[in-house]
Amino acid sequence: MCQPYMYSMETFLAVIALLCGIIGIIGSILPVLPGVALSFAGLICAYFVPETTITTSMLWTWGVVTAIVCVMDYVLPAYFSKMFGASKAGMTGATIGVFAGMFMGPVGIVAGPFIGAVAGEMLNQKRTLDEAVKVGFGSFLSFIVGTGVKIVVATMITYYIARDLFQQVVAMF
Repeated sequence: MCQPYMYSMETFLAVIALLCGIIGIIGSILPVLPGVALSFAGLICAYFVPETTITTSMLWTWGVVTAIVCVMDYVLPAYFSKMFGASKAGMTGATIGVFAGMFMGPVGIVAGPFIGAVAGEMLNQKRTLDEAVKVGFGSFLSFIVGTGVKIVVATMITYYIARDLFQQVVAMF
């Protein structure tokens, strides 16, 4: 039988785990939050809740996936930008566009990297509009692919957290 203070710690960990998972999904879209890392932190919290069904091997597997996604988040934009012919000015413009777009709602988050890359290419590299739009499309594609992967991974981790906690709640009754 759990002592009262232990039951409170279990509840605290469970709530923190679920909140980290949910905020992690949101953070997969917003560039200021480390989405997948937050979801993984929630999985770690859920692991320490007694009676958990989360195994150590599951934790290691999702830890490796989280590390890969975090590295991919930095490598993918440069890869897509280079693939579509971006210069440093275009990549810098895309990065500025990501942060500026955060203040303009969902449309700004999606359009910011595109507009920033196009502006960077046109202002500093004196490219034609067609060339700049091609680079902007690469930046946009990078954002879509990267965000999609992050959302999928964060959602899967959050699913395992919720499933684990739900099984524990059902077992209590």
